[in-house]
Amino acid sequence: MNPSTLPSTPSLQHGPRRDRPEPEASAASAKGRFARLPQLAGRSFVPLGLFARLPLAMLTVGTLTLVTSVSGSYAVGGTAAGAVGIGSALGAPVLGALADRRGQRTVLLAAAAFNALAVLALIAAAYAMTPAGVFPAALLAAAFAAGASCPQVGPLARVRWMALTSQSSRNGRSATSKEADKQDLDTALSYESTADELTFVLGPALVGILASLLAPWLPLALAAALTITLVPAFAVHRTHRAVPVRRGLSAVNANTDTAKTAARKHSIPLAAALPVLAMVCMGTFFGSTQTALSSFSAGFATSEIAGLLYAVMGLSSAAAALSVAYWPQRLTVSARWLLGAGLMAALAFLLFVPRSAAGMVLVLLILGIPVGPVMVTVFAIGGLLAPAGRLGTVMTALASGIVAGTAVGSAVAGQLAQVHGYSAAFIVPVAAAVSLVLLGAASAVVLRRKRT
Repeated sequence: MNPSTLPSTPSLQHGPRRDRPEPEASAASAKGRFARLPQLAGRSFVPLGLFARLPLAMLTVGTLTLVTSVSGSYAVGGTAAGAVGIGSALGAPVLGALADRRGQRTVLLAAAAFNALAVLALIAAAYAMTPAGVFPAALLAAAFAAGASCPQVGPLARVRWMALTSQSSRNGRSATSKEADKQDLDTALSYESTADELTFVLGPALVGILASLLAPWLPLALAAALTITLVPAFAVHRTHRAVPVRRGLSAVNANTDTAKTAARKHSIPLAAALPVLAMVCMGTFFGSTQTALSSFSAGFATSEIAGLLYAVMGLSSAAAALSVAYWPQRLTVSARWLLGAGLMAALAFLLFVPRSAAGMVLVLLILGIPVGPVMVTVFAIGGLLAPAGRLGTVMTALASGIVAGTAVGSAVAGQLAQVHGYSAAFIVPVAAAVSLVLLGAASAVVLRRKRT
């Protein structure tokens, strides 16, 4: 991102700025680092960014619940939910690239309208099916469209935080100010990872409550209502002006050296693939763990309690993600990645130990501790390796990596659990964590070369 291209709009100029004073910064420091976030972005941005991403967390589980209830077939329901996941994994980077080129506001407004219609079409297609699922094509098309068009609020919120905290590189800011801005970014990314964890726990829970107590179509209808109301509010929030828009190179002669240099500057380097691959591994870790836990819990209770067991890891992961804001700044992002991933790999071997639910709860509670910090760090490194004007593309690609990895992890662990039992399935999260260590080492080399 090139901070010199940030627009000088009145609303942002009169908002809180790190290069202004010290009364507000001192007050925020007294209250805690997270008190800086409303000062940077405005009081409404934090809750708005939290609840506007809730529809995405409800969409896959809501589709599975509705289609299974209507068709009476877990296979049809699972296929429809898979179409949502595939659509989301493919559509997110496209929406991110469009946001880089056209601006977040335009893309989010269009995505919100299209997604609400796609979700309503999904509900209609589900009820148009016969119990035997004679007309699944329309259903799968609607499910894919709903997933592909789902607004990527979380990744684009991270882009805004990076823009708001990148102002220290302008006007010859002091090293102290740059250090303070880095702390603000760590705080913002810690909050964002915690918000993701909370919504992906709250979303499925909300779907289960509404579908069981009222109607199976209601969770998706609520998701559409939240999308058409909260996402536009997020889209037009003044923070979108802080994000520079990458225009095309049409104004530059394509035969000049300037055009070639600009094209290279805005292309996605291979180094940016490292954090994306890391998020695929993270998704594989999540999907395989959840699937293996289903097999584990079915051995002494019912597979349904796997969700409760998995939520324990989510809670400790969310709490640990918040703690990153208070980690010492001398601990570089590369060191954080290697430290967290190494701890994940070591602790993942504990999954083979428990033989009871109580023992597994304890293991998952401990295992979640390094997970949140690793996610925060990978997103931060993705921002460092993203070229100017392509931050939205990279951030949404990172989110897509989690979705794709979750599908891969679930599939591989499911096959192992079916043939060899849950112990074999736990090999997959261990392998995913070890892969994160290797990718962390590679990213450390890339970042060192970039600095020199």
